[in-house]
Amino acid sequence: MSKILFVVTGADHWTLADGTEHPTGFWAEEAVAPYQAFKAAGHEIVVATPGGVVPTVDKGSLAPEANGGQENADRIADALAGFSELRSPIEVGDVDLDDYAAVFYPGGHGPMEDLAVNADSGRLLTLALESGKPLGVVCHAPAALLAAVKADGTNAFTGYDVAAFTNAEETQAGFADKAKWLLQDRLTEAGVNVRVGEPWVPNVVVDRNLVTGQNPASSAPLAVELLKKLA
Repeated sequence: MSKILFVVTGADHWTLADGTEHPTGFWAEEAVAPYQAFKAAGHEIVVATPGGVVPTVDKGSLAPEANGGQENADRIADALAGFSELRSPIEVGDVDLDDYAAVFYPGGHGPMEDLAVNADSGRLLTLALESGKPLGVVCHAPAALLAAVKADGTNAFTGYDVAAFTNAEETQAGFADKAKWLLQDRLTEAGVNVRVGEPWVPNVVVDRNLVTGQNPASSAPLAVELLKKLA
């Protein structure tokens, strides 16, 4: 089968408005659920990060309260341990898009720190969008779309409909009043149409080859939609 590229944050913290560093990384469920779906469908996974660093999991994403109980938290942790590709990432700037059938970005607060301003990732996203290949982005990972700026200064995703982590969810998570900026606001300012669903409920938006999800619960249904496009 074909190869799917996972572009994962390399950040292990998120700098808040007061300058403090909140420990973070990628969100476990948002990486694990699509990984398992893609592997079950027979696809090979390659991980890329800024600098080729081994990505850090947000420890909060492994907590029972973030996973509906201890049993599911244990399942996520076991699946993460089996995601061996995370331990040998390539540099995102070295990616040749021609090698991949699809591209996927898991979230967590980490992308707010690095992928939102990473030019290599921005170029990759622009190329992926223009190529027509399936492109999946979930939760906070749409922050990476902010770096997809074309030569004329416009955002490559201007006019696209997306789902992304909402202001309401950031408020309920306790970070809205601590953040330097909010994802929903920044995307809107860039001309991206954020289609807001109910907090914490799966919300997947498909616009051409772009498939986006609002929150962790959206990662599994997003993977289903991405696999449909690969079929």
